[in-house]
Amino acid sequence: MTARAADRARYDGATAHLDAPVAIVDLEAFDANADDLVRRAGGKPIRVASKSVRCRALLERALARDGFAGVMSFTLAESLWLARSGFEDVLLAYPSADRAGYAELTADPKLASAVTVMIDDPAQLSLIDAARDGGREVVRVCLELDTSLRLLGGRVRVGARRSPLHSPAEVADLARAVARRPGFEVVGIMAYEGHVAGVGDAVAGRPVRSRAVRLMQAAARRELAERRAAVVRAVRAVVPGLEFVNGGGTGSVQHTAAEDAVTEIAAGSGLYVPRLFDNYTSFSGRPAALFAQPVVRRPGVGVVTVLGGGYPASGAAGADRLPVPYLPEGLRYDPQEGPGEVQTPLLGSPADDLLIGDKVWFRHAKAGELCERFDALHLVEGDAVTATVPTYRGEGHTFL
Repeated sequence: MTARAADRARYDGATAHLDAPVAIVDLEAFDANADDLVRRAGGKPIRVASKSVRCRALLERALARDGFAGVMSFTLAESLWLARSGFEDVLLAYPSADRAGYAELTADPKLASAVTVMIDDPAQLSLIDAARDGGREVVRVCLELDTSLRLLGGRVRVGARRSPLHSPAEVADLARAVARRPGFEVVGIMAYEGHVAGVGDAVAGRPVRSRAVRLMQAAARRELAERRAAVVRAVRAVVPGLEFVNGGGTGSVQHTAAEDAVTEIAAGSGLYVPRLFDNYTSFSGRPAALFAQPVVRRPGVGVVTVLGGGYPASGAAGADRLPVPYLPEGLRYDPQEGPGEVQTPLLGSPADDLLIGDKVWFRHAKAGELCERFDALHLVEGDAVTATVPTYRGEGHTFL
């Protein structure tokens, strides 16, 4: 029996009492992935990216392990909810226009001490001040650096369009603007190199593209390491008490951790290891989060139909954004239908061994987005479900 076949037997046995659709997290794989992230971080703490987990119980499980510290959240409402729930160090990774949230933040000392907000423009400070509604708490601020690689005098850009702050002088100027403004304090810098951390460099069947990605990423790492160090020096000249410099992501943990200027690493997807992280040379993880759909039809030889399954991931539309049939091995989508909103036909010889009601296990393309489809995650240890925990959705929250 192959390792994947053994996993299928375990998951089928553990969830035999549960009707599909159902989502699980294999805790042995989750913990092994957490250990691998810590190893690659080389002693620097890992801040857990909540959008890639979206389950409080599993955020707490990761943070209980040595090597993890703090949460990186994705909306202000989520940040406040986590802080009210007992999380003491929450870094909001994106600027917000949530006026009601800012009014709450600036009126509550506990929230203001636990949550750090992201800015890259003085106009964001003005929005926060206008939203205070009498709240006088000092707002902890993190400045975001644009990490994109710019070539040919800026005519070519590689990387996400995030912050407008690219140079050390630009970031230092914003730090000075914050320092002059009552009610705010710069405590950190964030620089997420998504074109390194979030782009696979070993795509099956595409050797030329994969080599080009590796060359681009090597150049980007060199350029960013030098520029990030210069940014940190420039900001520390304005804010000597800077608390943290955050960088990286699951795909670049060891490279980012090697930079002296970086004090902590952000990662989250590496805990679940969705299918987009199969295409990396820098690490390999164990799929920990899966979902199952039930077989509801047998249209013919070599075909079964499962209920639902059309759970595409965010990003540029393409086949790599689709879930992938994982167990049993050898199933594939009908190219004329793909994964459907209500039903999904699957082709391949393993279909002939599946009966009505059997489970087909899938891996999502991305990590936490799976939890937007399920109220609960069933935690599997060995061949048994040992706990069932709510996702954000199961607690009544979607946030985005």
